Amino acid sequence: MSDTPFEIQAEIIKRLPVRSLIRFQSVSKAWKFHIDGSDFIACYKGQQHLLVSYHYYIVELEQKYVSIVDDDTFPQHKVFLSIHPLVKMLKHAKILAISNGLLCLHGDYREGCDGPFSGTARVVIWNPFIRKAVEVVVRHMASGTYSSTVLGFGVCRETNDAKIVKITLTDKENITTYDIPWKVDVFTLGTGAWRGLYGNLPRKSITFSSSINIVVDGVLYWLADDTITQEDRRRRYNMIISFDLTCLNFEEVKLPDSLTHKHPLDFSMYKLKESLVMLEHGVEANNRFTTIWKMEDGVPKSFTKLFTIGIDTLSALVKGFTKDDKPILERVKRYDGYFVSWLVYEPYSKHINNLGISGFSRPSFVYTYMETLLLLDHPDFIVYDNGKRYVSK
Repeated sequence: MSDTPFEIQAEIIKRLPVRSLIRFQSVSKAWKFHIDGSDFIACYKGQQHLLVSYHYYIVELEQKYVSIVDDDTFPQHKVFLSIHPLVKMLKHAKILAISNGLLCLHGDYREGCDGPFSGTARVVIWNPFIRKAVEVVVRHMASGTYSSTVLGFGVCRETNDAKIVKITLTDKENITTYDIPWKVDVFTLGTGAWRGLYGNLPRKSITFSSSINIVVDGVLYWLADDTITQEDRRRRYNMIISFDLTCLNFEEVKLPDSLTHKHPLDFSMYKLKESLVMLEHGVEANNRFTTIWKMEDGVPKSFTKLFTIGIDTLSALVKGFTKDDKPILERVKRYDGYFVSWLVYEPYSKHINNLGISGFSRPSFVYTYMETLLLLDHPDFIVYDNGKRYVSK
C-alpha cells in the first residue's frame, strides 16, 4: 500500500475490525497518530455484535459474556470475552446499558457478602475489544422505604462522551418540604466531574419501574408509571421517561394503548437496530403470544406493530434481536437448576435455529452493540471518586 495515497489508505482502514486497527498502531508512528486521533476514534464504527450475558454455575457462580458477529455468517463467529479486572471486582454486577460499543456495569459495596448496603456503588465503563475500562464511584445511593436511586448510562451523540445519570427519588407520599422529589446528577467522563440538574425534571407523581435503561441515538429510556385520580379512584398507568444526553432534558413518552394499564411483568423494552421496541406479552384463546411494537424514528407517541410471535409451543422468552430483525429467544428448562439455550426465530417462516450456546445458568440478557475505539485515548484502570482521579490497585 506504499504507493497508495494516505487518504485512501485511511478510508480503507476504517472498515477494519478493532483488533486489526490495534495491530496497525505498531506498524508506524503515522498510523498510530492517525488511529489515536480524536476524529478517527469518533467516526469509527466497526462490526455489529450480539452480546449474550449469563451466569454459569455448575461448580461456582461465574459471569459469562459471549460475543457473536452479527453479519451474514451469524451465528458462526462467537467468542467468550476476557473480563476486565475492574469488572471482576464488582459485587452483584449487572449491565446497566450498552451504548456506542461501551458496556456499563454497576455493582455495590457491602460489608461482607451479606452485609448492609453501604450507600456507595461502583460503575465500570468497559470497551471489551480494546480491553480498557474505567471506574466511577457513585456515592449517596439511596435504597430504602422512603427513597431510591436509579442510574442511567449512554454516549452523547454530539460529543461522543460517555455519561452517567444518577436520579434519586424521595418518597412522594411523605414530601413536606419539596414540590419535586427528584435529585438529578450527571457525570461526564471527559471532565471527570458530576453536574447537578435543577430544571425540567419529571412530575413528582412519576415512579421508575425499572433501573435498566435503553439507549438510542444518545437518548436514554426508562420504564415508569404515574398515578392519577379519576372518580375518587387512583389508577396507575405505564409510560416511558426519556433523557437526552445532549440537551439534558427529560420527556414523557406515551405507550401504545394496549400497554398503558398492563402489569409491569406483561411488557418489556428492548432496542432493535437504532429504534426502541416494546414487547407485549399476553394470552389469547389460551395461547401465549408476544407482540413487538416499534417507536418510529424516535418520535414519541408513534408506535407501530411489527409482528406477533406465538410462543406457547416454544416455551421461550424474547431476549433481543439480530440486525435483520430476527428475535433471539431464551428457552429455559428446569432441572436441578435452569438449563438455558438460545434460539433465533424467523418471524415469517417461523423457522427456529439454535444459537449454539447453552448450559446450566440463570436467566440471561442479550444486547446489540458495535465495535468502537472509544476509551482508546483514555488511560486504563482509572478510578473517578468524588472529584479525585487515581489508578486502581
